[in-house]
Amino acid sequence: MKYRLFIWIMWPSFLVSILAEGLLFSIVHPTELLFFGHHPNISDEGIYTIGFFVIWIFCSFSSALTAYILPGIEADGDKSPDGGLI
Repeated sequence: MKYRLFIWIMWPSFLVSILAEGLLFSIVHPTELLFFGHHPNISDEGIYTIGFFVIWIFCSFSSALTAYILPGIEADGDKSPDGGLI
């Protein structure tokens, strides 16, 4: 069940991060970015890669929080307290 939960968290966040990166970098070009007032000495592909993983991490936190607050599945007649998915 833990591997299934991991896939439930990572796969949707991966798909949303693809869309978010496409939207972000269609508006902002990597050469226009400034970090603490300086242009980074990284290629455009490197900035795309770092941006993708940062966005994926944020989307993963969002998916994990959603999985954490989901109610658990109760069996018929089971009166035990709700434990959630995790």
